[in-house]
Amino acid sequence: MNDKYLSVSAVTRYLKAKFDNDDNLKMVFLKGEISNIKYHTTGHIYFSLKDETSKINAIMFSSSAKKLLFKPQDGSKVLVTGRISVYEATGGYQIYVDEMLEDGIGNLYIAFEELKKKLSQEGLFDSKHKKQIPKIPNRVGVVTASTGAAIKDIISTIKRRFPICEIILFPSLVQGDNAKEDIVKNIKLAENYNLDVLIVGRGGGSIEDLWPFNEEIVARAIFDCNIPIISAVGHEIDFTIADYVADLRAPTPTGAAEMAVPNISDLVNVIKNLNIRLNEAINKNLNYKKLVLDSIKSSYAIKNPLIMYENKKQKLDILLDNLNKILIKKVENATHKLEIIKKSFILNNPNFLYKYKQTKLSSLIDKLELINPLGVLKRGYSLTMKDGKVLSEINNVKIKDNLTIKLYNGEILATVNKVKENKNE
Repeated sequence: MNDKYLSVSAVTRYLKAKFDNDDNLKMVFLKGEISNIKYHTTGHIYFSLKDETSKINAIMFSSSAKKLLFKPQDGSKVLVTGRISVYEATGGYQIYVDEMLEDGIGNLYIAFEELKKKLSQEGLFDSKHKKQIPKIPNRVGVVTASTGAAIKDIISTIKRRFPICEIILFPSLVQGDNAKEDIVKNIKLAENYNLDVLIVGRGGGSIEDLWPFNEEIVARAIFDCNIPIISAVGHEIDFTIADYVADLRAPTPTGAAEMAVPNISDLVNVIKNLNIRLNEAINKNLNYKKLVLDSIKSSYAIKNPLIMYENKKQKLDILLDNLNKILIKKVENATHKLEIIKKSFILNNPNFLYKYKQTKLSSLIDKLELINPLGVLKRGYSLTMKDGKVLSEINNVKIKDNLTIKLYNGEILATVNKVKENKNE
């Protein structure tokens, strides 16, 4: 009877499966107004999305929330992309948001992302193309509006930090339809002024105000410029395509000025420290050389040069005497050996040497005769061969075999009539 009743969980799971398997709900594009927004400590964002008549709960996980280019608030009109599913714990359906754009400027964000992807794939953002910003520039160029807070902040910061640096302003439009061409023109113009670094930027504003720095021709002009470029567009949270292409990105125009030049007071301190270290090194080296000089001046050789000469002369005389003694000894030894040779028995009796050599030769001949095989045959021995090979065993001979018997002075050809084996072996 109770089998026909379903549990709440079963129905909820069934509805969730319906939602999750519906292709129309896997990617939904919605627009509406945010309400009841809550930022969780985990980074997730919980809110509702409503229009004039309806409302839907929404969640944006931290992994997606990190990609937001603005901070959503209650009342924000937005465009969202995500999937709709059922949250089993409450049984309510909600949208899981993957992307969110501000309504009204969503197309600009789309264009921004597309250009960013294109230029990134071409390698314009790669670190290998980034030029080094010089540590101590002599001349800094600035491409920005001639009026406004940005140029004032840049000039005041550079003059305060590094007043000996020259600043050249290239007044440019930084807002409006014609701004992109004007920015490009001034970047190219700046290449003719022997600059060490170039600041390109403007103060804060809306995304529409900053848009010239998101234009492709501006990005390519920055990339192609032979001067190291610091981008300084808007506030710290503002990011433009120019920031990605530039050699260095500054959070603000003031920050760009600080990055472009060193603090002169820091340089003065560095120079002072180097001067102290240099003086210490010079004094240390001088003291060492003075000690070496004093040691040389107080040495025995410097104080007693004549005695040193006399000592060396005396030592040379001793060496010469020793050399003469060695030479005389060698001559005496050689003379003695010569006298011994002259008196030797062999030199006085040459016939004895001849007889000695003759006797030794006869002995060698006798030894050769003993091992000569012909001599053995001469004493009555013979060699028996079969097929040109010497026989050494009876087993290699058969009746009627033809044998050759070699004697001292000839050979006998014989045929085997009988083979008799020695029984004692």
